Amino acid sequence: MLTQISRMNTNTLFIISAIRVHEKKHSEPRRYCFVWLAMTIFFFLFSPFLLSQTKTFSSISKYERRWVFFHPFAAIKIKRHQKEMYAVYKEVKDKNLLDVFENGGKSDAFRHTFAMAYFSKYVATRKLRKLGIAHEKGNYQQFQKNKIDEGGELPDSLSSVMDLQNNELGFSIAKEVKKLSAEEIKQKVIQLILNGNAVIIKRNTEGLYVDCDGSIISRQRIYTRWNIPKCLVKSNS
Repeated sequence: MLTQISRMNTNTLFIISAIRVHEKKHSEPRRYCFVWLAMTIFFFLFSPFLLSQTKTFSSISKYERRWVFFHPFAAIKIKRHQKEMYAVYKEVKDKNLLDVFENGGKSDAFRHTFAMAYFSKYVATRKLRKLGIAHEKGNYQQFQKNKIDEGGELPDSLSSVMDLQNNELGFSIAKEVKKLSAEEIKQKVIQLILNGNAVIIKRNTEGLYVDCDGSIISRQRIYTRWNIPKCLVKSNS
């Protein structure tokens, strides 16, 4: 029975629980499953979640909640190191070290590549890959509900392809970064992006989305369709 939940500060959630077993007929595995599930749910109900700075456990997609259910310890590890990850990303974005585009640009590519490389120091890549896929499934669900994302745009199919490819770039350096600091990983990822190892969505000189022939994509198409004729290009384009 969960008897007390208390916050000691804004960064830490302590869960203090006491479990009373009234019926001896319940098996040990079943009891442990209950404890595991209860701690996971209560932990994330009261904290910002994983790949978003603002969403809580209760507001994320069903696919991400399912991932948490099956990977509670990995989720806790990610949450523990989430603040530092976002601090590095915010620095890159605020100092305009790559570009100003949070969606489809080099900053977007950095966020995904850096996050997966950085979190791979603490969580197995196969689990992170499943989280990345769950996150993109959630983006499709978000599009169906016509919900604008944190960058001010509706998710679309090619943006999801871009994110998943950049996730894989992060995984490709997982072994190299095990002993590196967040700053060292940041510099490594920036160089990979400048060298064209990541992918971004093509824009013209005015920052407007264009197709692979260079024609401007209308805003009406961008805000009404999942499959938009955007164009993926190398990040040094």
